[in-house]
Amino acid sequence: MKLLSIAIPCYNSEPYMRNCIESLLPGGEEVEILIVDDGSTKDNTAAIADEYAAKYPGICRAIHQENGGHGAAVNTGLREASGVYYKVVDSDDWVNGEAYREVLETLRRFCMGEQTLDMLVTNFVYEKQGAKHKKVMQYRSALPKREVFAWDDVRAFVLGQYILMHSVIYRTQLLRDCHMVLPEHTFYVDNIFVFQPLPFVKTMYYLDVSFYRYFIGRSDQSVNEQVMIGRIDQQLKVTRLMLGYYLQSRPAGRKLRHYMVRYLEIMMTICSILAIRSGTEENMAKKKQLWMDLRKMDLRLYLRLRWGFLGQSMNLPGKAGRKVSVAGYKISQKFFGFN
Repeated sequence: MKLLSIAIPCYNSEPYMRNCIESLLPGGEEVEILIVDDGSTKDNTAAIADEYAAKYPGICRAIHQENGGHGAAVNTGLREASGVYYKVVDSDDWVNGEAYREVLETLRRFCMGEQTLDMLVTNFVYEKQGAKHKKVMQYRSALPKREVFAWDDVRAFVLGQYILMHSVIYRTQLLRDCHMVLPEHTFYVDNIFVFQPLPFVKTMYYLDVSFYRYFIGRSDQSVNEQVMIGRIDQQLKVTRLMLGYYLQSRPAGRKLRHYMVRYLEIMMTICSILAIRSGTEENMAKKKQLWMDLRKMDLRLYLRLRWGFLGQSMNLPGKAGRKVSVAGYKISQKFFGFN
């Protein structure tokens, strides 16, 4: 059994996947690198995956499948994982070597000890192309450092400060126990990956190191604003699924419940601001329908989200309303890192 399984979803990733894999190889035999070729056809992604599997047979595995999207690749990685812990690293991202060593040391300590760790949280860096100063998403104000804690020990998160897929390493069995299966052929499912398991997480540990390097800047990237507007239906789909997961789980703890509602608030904001930025009546109608559907699903949750600051800012008329919407847009930019 491995200490950590790392899935790398790859789709026509030849220009950058080597950099990602090379950054993970120093983990050695304790780490399993699952290179999931998601039906690549336009380049040498499949051959590169096979090359690393042949060169590092005790570390790398090449998995080839028909194209099913990012979610399908994450699902395959989870199904094939033999590690105690599971991490997803996108093929155009990479990790910091020094922080990587600390992450493995921390996970090793829990595996050898008696206490079970459900979720490890680290910082991540927005590696935005052309930016002189790299923004770091860190959690020092919200999470206790270098100690095991539960949701009752969590302090308040500020707006724009959320635990994202780049931040987390989950215990593999926990993901299986909560029946984590991401939808196929759908973008933005990383939000489901980090959101759905939260009610199952009982023990957490925050390692204050900048481990994950999140690259932003390609014009075809899923978090490019124009790309997101073009895929607004998928954003709406993911948001509806997340609303359903929350209402189904009904988390008992006040702080967990508050955090999950705040996460849903930012998802509703992103859907709304993309509709507003698109400038089309069709998308504005979809925005209105989303809020109406939420009202039918759960009136209490609707009122909480609709009349919060961000909810109000997405539903105000006129020039003054648009100015407030821009404020919500800036917050959603910080969350998603889109440009």
